[in-house]
Amino acid sequence: MQAFTKTTGVAAVLNKDNIDTDQIIAKQFLKKTEKTGFGKHLFHDWRFLADGSENPDFELNRPEYKGARVLITGDNFGCGSSREHAPWALVDYGFKTIVATSYADIFFNNCFKNGILPIIASFEDRDRLAAEVLASPGVSFTVDLLTQKLTTPGGIELAFEVDPMRKEKLVHGLDDIDWTLTKNELITAFEAKQKAAQPWLYR
Repeated sequence: MQAFTKTTGVAAVLNKDNIDTDQIIAKQFLKKTEKTGFGKHLFHDWRFLADGSENPDFELNRPEYKGARVLITGDNFGCGSSREHAPWALVDYGFKTIVATSYADIFFNNCFKNGILPIIASFEDRDRLAAEVLASPGVSFTVDLLTQKLTTPGGIELAFEVDPMRKEKLVHGLDDIDWTLTKNELITAFEAKQKAAQPWLYR
């Protein structure tokens, strides 16, 4: 997993509530277990018309939002099924940070496991950020995980909360397995001690 400490990039607004995981990555694209290659299918039913061309009315198809790294969106983002392909698609597309007023629990947890920082903002703060983007399309926001602040050229400074363990994993680019392996010496020592005291467990 790629480490996350600080990122500056174009912010895009997708002002919808209850965006479910089937809209993030539709079921017909869940055909492989590798984490790459899903970005081209992100928001497929909204991004593309029936003939396969880009939908000019969809927000993320605006030229000012190309290469966006920060997504400002609505309430209950990532609801629906628990598919981990949803954060995979967002990462593969290029997003590093999502700002929403709330998330579905499983999606929220999966973001941290795949290198995305999901920020929970108040409705007022979310609306302020969205207003700045809409007033200056193509504007870039800076997200600093170490200081836990999102800043904008317009002067907004949003402090956000993040669980210390999740922060540590993101900063060092560790998923759950990688983090466990950092404790390998302790695990090996425990197993040796247990094997000496309870050898029958290892037969």
